[in-house]
Amino acid sequence: MVSNPLVPFLLGLVAVIVFLVLLRLPAFLGLTLATIVVGLATPEVPFADVPAKMAAAFGDVMEAVGIPILMAAIIGKSLMDSGAAERIVRAFLARTGDERSEVALLGSSYVLSIPVFVDNVFYLLAPLGRSMYARTGTKYALYIAVLSAGALATHMLVPPTPGPLAMADTLNVDLGTAMLMGALVALPISMIAGLVYGHWIDRRLSIPLREAMGSTAEVLESKATTSLDDLPGLGEALLPIVLPVALIGSNTVTDAVLPNGGTAAATTDFLGSSTVALTLAALVAAATFYRTSDLHASTFGDALTDALKSGGNIIAITAAGGAFGALLRTAGVGEYIADALAAAGIPLLITGWLIGGVIRIAQGSGTVAVLTGASMMAPLTSGLDAHPVYMMMSVGTGALLFSWYNDSGFWIVNEVAGLTQAETLKTWSAVNTVMAFTGLVVVLLLATFVPLA
Repeated sequence: MVSNPLVPFLLGLVAVIVFLVLLRLPAFLGLTLATIVVGLATPEVPFADVPAKMAAAFGDVMEAVGIPILMAAIIGKSLMDSGAAERIVRAFLARTGDERSEVALLGSSYVLSIPVFVDNVFYLLAPLGRSMYARTGTKYALYIAVLSAGALATHMLVPPTPGPLAMADTLNVDLGTAMLMGALVALPISMIAGLVYGHWIDRRLSIPLREAMGSTAEVLESKATTSLDDLPGLGEALLPIVLPVALIGSNTVTDAVLPNGGTAAATTDFLGSSTVALTLAALVAAATFYRTSDLHASTFGDALTDALKSGGNIIAITAAGGAFGALLRTAGVGEYIADALAAAGIPLLITGWLIGGVIRIAQGSGTVAVLTGASMMAPLTSGLDAHPVYMMMSVGTGALLFSWYNDSGFWIVNEVAGLTQAETLKTWSAVNTVMAFTGLVVVLLLATFVPLA
């Protein structure tokens, strides 16, 4: 049995390339086989325990995202087929015009991802991007880029999102300072990755409008020509998006300012969980879909079942990607590479960025990358010539570095947006990478000219 953690990582990488790229196996099957390869090559997992370890990791992801993804599938189907997404898009375009429609999506995802997890933001806003594309016939790659960039920037850098919140605590950074600096760094990197790179890739990548989340391209295109009078009202259309954001956001705020155990905290913990919040949103969205359709109850049920089937496929692929990343974490490859970097004598802020990046690439989870990176760099921050908030920003931007097959977020975007794997790499993965390198430059400039020390 091998002992170097790089061996399971390299074998897993080769397995992914062979199964998914060369043999073109279905994503779920290819990722499952790659996970077995990593498990068999990992000394920390006894041979006989590999199946149980895989199943446990698969189940952990299912527990975290299973019900929310299924509810998001109902929301997406209902928003699309009821015309609610089209109604929201028309309201956006009335204010921004077609030429600036991407700015509205970038701003929405940037703000929403502060209280709401990035995957939930993508569930809620991807239907708007698809509906915009159906209406305008252009800029779909750009819409994906701005949705990804806005949501990722604040998710990775601005408390009270759990990763940045934990980093602030680990690095002893005042929460107010962390929030202000996080928002300051997140803004330019989301604009450069979302708008600048998004426009660049949009000129080079044409993505057809495919079926996704149970809604076909034909339905979206028909809604784009529907009279405004025949679409739901704006308030009704927005409710499935505003409701979960409000519930989850109230939970975030309550957790930050109220003690645990109180009635208010218990209520918001219940209503503000992604499971309950998205379930309520799904009911609201489905009610609008039923009201605006001419479907009988049984046929309407069949339509929602189609959406759930689509969601089930997304769950399976997402959980398989999560299991692949979990086995890589067990192999210890991220820590192995990070320890080598920390001992190499590289400047501290660049070291923090590199550690966040290699852990992200090695095991997939951005949250794990920021938590591990902050823990490793905390004892060294006393050697900084700048405020420790810059180490927090350095690790956080590094942890954006290249999302690929071992990241469950990759598969969520791939399936929800109706992309091929190559298209996901050129949009979502590339946006991550542009944000990471741009973030390093921004952090180094700020730490040099505004050290706050």
